[in-house]
Amino acid sequence: MILENIHTPADVKALDREQLEPLCRELRQFLVEHVSKTGGHLASNLGAVELTVAIHRVFDTSKDRLVFDVGHQCYVHKALTGRQALFDTLRQFGGLSGFPKPRESEHDAFIAGHASNSVSVALGMARARTLQHLDYSVLALIGDGALTGGLAYEGLNNAGASGEPLIVLLNDNGMSINPNVGAVDSHLSQIRSKPAYYHFKKWYRGLFGQHPMENPLYRFNHKVKTSLKKALWPGSTLFEDMGFTYLGPIDGHDLDRLVHVLAWARELQCPVVVHVKTVKGRGYSFAEQNPDKFHGVGPFDPETGLVKKSGGDDFSAVFGRTLAACAAEDGRVCAITAAMADGTGLAPFAKEFPDRFFDVAIAEGHGVAMAAGLAKQGMLPVFAVYSSFLQRGYDMLIHDVALQRLHVVLGVDRAGLVGADGETHHGCFDALFLSEIPGFTVLCPASFAELRRMLRQALFEIDGPVAVRYPRGGEGDYREDRSGAPVVRLREGEDVTLLTYGVLVNQALAAADLLERQGVRTEVLKLNQISPLEYETLAPWLAGKKLLAVAEDAFGAGCVGQRTAAILAQHGQAPEKLVLINLGKTFLPEGAVPQLEHQAGIDAAGIARAVQEART
Repeated sequence: MILENIHTPADVKALDREQLEPLCRELRQFLVEHVSKTGGHLASNLGAVELTVAIHRVFDTSKDRLVFDVGHQCYVHKALTGRQALFDTLRQFGGLSGFPKPRESEHDAFIAGHASNSVSVALGMARARTLQHLDYSVLALIGDGALTGGLAYEGLNNAGASGEPLIVLLNDNGMSINPNVGAVDSHLSQIRSKPAYYHFKKWYRGLFGQHPMENPLYRFNHKVKTSLKKALWPGSTLFEDMGFTYLGPIDGHDLDRLVHVLAWARELQCPVVVHVKTVKGRGYSFAEQNPDKFHGVGPFDPETGLVKKSGGDDFSAVFGRTLAACAAEDGRVCAITAAMADGTGLAPFAKEFPDRFFDVAIAEGHGVAMAAGLAKQGMLPVFAVYSSFLQRGYDMLIHDVALQRLHVVLGVDRAGLVGADGETHHGCFDALFLSEIPGFTVLCPASFAELRRMLRQALFEIDGPVAVRYPRGGEGDYREDRSGAPVVRLREGEDVTLLTYGVLVNQALAAADLLERQGVRTEVLKLNQISPLEYETLAPWLAGKKLLAVAEDAFGAGCVGQRTAAILAQHGQAPEKLVLINLGKTFLPEGAVPQLEHQAGIDAAGIARAVQEART
């Protein structure tokens, strides 16, 4: 075994050439073995094995800065940088993160849980290096769809014009840009990826001194060459027009070529794009045949590729089916997703109504703005998007939707704590920022039945922008539909009033049971709508309460509890004592949702404890 003796990237550099391909095979076996137990992002990592090994043959990531984009491509990197023994804890509470985390290792340059920011971050690092007169390489490894985000092009535009030595590695696995085609392309790419070509190019540039573009003859030859290349090989011109030297496309599973190209890119000392073609899921037949299925996968049987499902329905699937039913009733209903058709439950909608389904890729801001255009012209657009991803569309929510009170519906998936993806993916901000946008109605179903009803309300009964927020996974013990009013009482009690919304009602009701056994009679109220919050709605239920406790799986600043207390206080009806039970200001790590709720004190035991402490 070679892999078990790899503890640092220096061990990778020390390997003989003939040991590298066996190492890659072992890495793929390692990934399948561990991800099959813990779940995680498999297909993208299988495709990046040779590329990651080549990076560690050429660069020193303890000093050189490697910025991942998207970050879930980092498993091989982690295995080669001293973290193999931690893979049994991958994405588990207190274990190894599924994304780069500088707190884990000096080899992780930057937290990377979302997408399209790597070139911008890398350019900042490169400029810091130049200003500080230091010597190290900066690489942005972008792929798996991240190049579909607009921020990537902002970064490329600025980086290419900067002249800063910077290497952008485009891991093109079929989810980034369209492939080049044709015999000329294939032939030229082979020529350009051979060491002899690089040595010749380096020698030729050297003939004209340190600044060849200042020489008229070099400029003339360069202009002729560029014109010919644009005619024969148009795929490379996007990056070169931005100021990059373009190398590729390179076979991303050919280690020798990868090593040569990366070494040449480092020597060029200018902005370089290295276009690497990889196969998502490479080396594991089930993942190669179904890369989408094995993109983010739960525990599975490595022999059959069958996912070990926990069984039962989930909010995303219920949302997708309900939206498809609404679309069958009304031809104005259309669906938008940002590269998450399966994750948001929209795959059946896409199949049934392909003309009314739009996947905008990793471009949430564009998705929101496009929804605004659809709404302005009379359609009923529904943008299904993960809560943490919706943050990228915040500006458009204000300027393109709310200012014109357009009837755009948001299906805010993964609201609240999401579990194994950790701090970059928890949906703990949408309840705060959506509620602050004028004109937005924010609905919070606590069961599948309420989700079905609230989505119909959002589409057909409410004017202006509406968000329906719901969690990842299935429903709890609460399975009723009490969505007919903004506030409903789920349990009576005289000692304490416990207010909450969404699926946290399950913990609130369980906390009320605990408190009952301790002699505390607890009233449980459920908010079906957290925006708008108005005194006339709240007062009949909350005015002048003795002890009001508000439980939320959101951060504390600007939370529903604070806003409710402020509204009551403005009218002289503040509670005698207020207890806010929420996430405070702490980013929670990866882990199972019950574990995270317990750590944050928003599970039944934590809520009951907070209430009892407030009563003493």
